Amino acid sequence: MGLLNIIRRMALREKLPLREIARRTGMSRNTIKKYLNAGTIEPQFMTPKRQSKLDPFAEKLSGWLKTEAAKARKQRRTLKQLHADLVVLGFTGSYGRVAAFARNWRDARHREQQTTGRGTFVPLVFRPGETFQFDWSEDFAVLGDERTKLQVAHIKLSHSRAFLVGAYLLQTHEMLFDAHWHGFRVFGGIPERGIYDNMRTAVDRVVAGRSDRSTCAFSQWRTTMCLSQRSAIRPQAGRRDSVGGYT
Repeated sequence: MGLLNIIRRMALREKLPLREIARRTGMSRNTIKKYLNAGTIEPQFMTPKRQSKLDPFAEKLSGWLKTEAAKARKQRRTLKQLHADLVVLGFTGSYGRVAAFARNWRDARHREQQTTGRGTFVPLVFRPGETFQFDWSEDFAVLGDERTKLQVAHIKLSHSRAFLVGAYLLQTHEMLFDAHWHGFRVFGGIPERGIYDNMRTAVDRVVAGRSDRSTCAFSQWRTTMCLSQRSAIRPQAGRRDSVGGYT
């Protein structure tokens, strides 16, 4: 989630004072004021890439960790033993670097197993006004004696299951924002979070185990609306798809 989005949600949704926002984010109040007055432009920071002493041995250590994970617990080498073996190969870093690398490797492996094995799920119980779901489907209609393909926008509240369906000729950002505007107008407000099924107009890329990357236009619109976002939610998207079956 973008830094500006977090600050705007604290200020506009949670009504937190600048002092409290500064305490939570570790930023100065003047900097927070500047970001709140900056419109919808997301602040970006250049993070310098620092080379680690472990980088030349990362592939070797990953292979060892994968091999050890397949062994019985009592037969596995400890991290101290792996560190000692790397020192023999010329590694000059500390044991802490090896331990941190192993933790990150295990976390990534665990997330990969959850994603490719059991799948990823969200709770089916939501607070009122907490979450809505949005996606597109295709349908046909006869317009001027011609059979025309339509792009149908579905927006549904996760708590009450109230929904709105609208048809457009194209799937563009203008149509996407218009469908949301009509949905929020009918529902009487803007929920806190949206769930999206990897639409090209909203999500640029989704990487397993990491946050999604929104398109630039959708990210700025989402920041303006103070919305958080979740993508690639198949079980809930399946429930949303049932709307199209009844219309």
